[in-house]
Amino acid sequence: MNPILIDGNSLTLEDVIKVAREGVKVELTDDAVKKVKEARAVVDHFVEQEEVVYGITTGFGELSNVYISKDKTEDLQKNLIISHSCAVGEAFEEEVARAVMLLRANALAKGVSGIRLKTLNTLIEMLNQGVHPVIPQQGSLGASGDLAPLSHMVLVMFGEGEAFYQGERISGKEAMEKAGIEPVQLKAKEGLALINGTQIMTAVGALTVYDAINLAKIAEISSALTVEALNGITDAFDEKVHQARPHKHQINCAKNLLKLTEGSESTTRQGEVRVQDAYTLRCLPQIHSASKDAIEYVKEKVEVEINSATDNPLIFAEENQVISGGNFHGQPMALPLDFLGMALAELANVAERRIERLVNPTLSGLPPFLIDDGGVNSGFMITQYSAASLVSENKVLAHPASVDSIPSSANKEDHVSMGTTAARQTKQILDNAKNVLAIELMAAAQAIDLRIEAEQLGKGTQVAYKKIRESIDKLTEDRIMYLDINQSASLIEENVIVEAVEEAVGQLD
Repeated sequence: MNPILIDGNSLTLEDVIKVAREGVKVELTDDAVKKVKEARAVVDHFVEQEEVVYGITTGFGELSNVYISKDKTEDLQKNLIISHSCAVGEAFEEEVARAVMLLRANALAKGVSGIRLKTLNTLIEMLNQGVHPVIPQQGSLGASGDLAPLSHMVLVMFGEGEAFYQGERISGKEAMEKAGIEPVQLKAKEGLALINGTQIMTAVGALTVYDAINLAKIAEISSALTVEALNGITDAFDEKVHQARPHKHQINCAKNLLKLTEGSESTTRQGEVRVQDAYTLRCLPQIHSASKDAIEYVKEKVEVEINSATDNPLIFAEENQVISGGNFHGQPMALPLDFLGMALAELANVAERRIERLVNPTLSGLPPFLIDDGGVNSGFMITQYSAASLVSENKVLAHPASVDSIPSSANKEDHVSMGTTAARQTKQILDNAKNVLAIELMAAAQAIDLRIEAEQLGKGTQVAYKKIRESIDKLTEDRIMYLDINQSASLIEENVIVEAVEEAVGQLD
């Protein structure tokens, strides 16, 4: 596969996925190389002239009033990384580490950070050779950027810290030696250029919002299966209803549901079985579309951030100017990522209520807990418990991290974003929502088996049902259910159901 060319301006969300998950390699464009060199020349000039410039010839944060002589600049940069490597907790997955490295390299490629080309190329070589720094997940305030976790990335660049290499967790020094990469010795401004930014929260956010797009499609497929299983009324999805309240995703969601159930002999019209459905079926376009609106908004914000320079100070070579600003502040990511978490929590919330309607005989008209010979068998009883537990946990996790701020650096950094906490919470909400929808897929397929023939399903729902049944058998007596849930979740993760359904009915908008 051709390498992804980075220039600080044109990286896409799809590019991030290719590099993070598929191992596609990265190269700088010629224009990026030129800009990086020009910005570095400005830094070298200020160091040589011994001018007082923040982050180049001064300390950091509250210590910015301390002048550092040019013979101490290398010590300053190395000490910055060593002292800031204070992150704790479990390490991020390798795909997150890869996304972090890519986003940091892309930001530096804009040519406004003042890093040397050699140092940037070392980071890119580590990415391309599979040297993935061990980056603990906790310890970032989200301003000044993700200082603590990004420092763990940089440790490996000069042969310290730890890294994953070819499936092993080893010392950074050993990983660099095995990969044949020469460690760097950081020069003026470089430590700050590497850690002063939002790449941790943005990397986690980018991977999460990409998966959220797919999960929203799964939510529409699983809900359509539930509509089939419960003889849902399709009049509520009539285009005229949604043109009267013309939110784009509401209109599209209604179209998707009609597309998925087209040709069904199981769905009904109003008055045939009942006059109207409960909200969890009737209001599907309104509920799901609000989450899809949020996902689209967050995607737009992430795509801006992955092509942004977020360190400080910034170097503007044409003007021979260094400006100290605040692009490292994570607020532009923190609020959207909190919003994404709430949107995903709601997809799970309404799905759990649909699961309840499926397993509750009073609401479904089906055997209790979707199993014959109930009493001896518990059927899907406890799967609903698990879904309810996950939804309840999501309600705690969806409390916005961005509304909190704890001043730091002797009150120099007196408002912080907590954006990385927002990103981590939202990733957990996504994982929880995925498992809730995995349970709904199973429960809906089971309900369909108890009520109708697969051939009576709609054009899209029939394909989805068959994909489920290729991996998960109908439940005829109690068995270990977590295995089925894990298998159903794998179908979501591997995009098996969405791809098959979209091949049958066209793209779900």
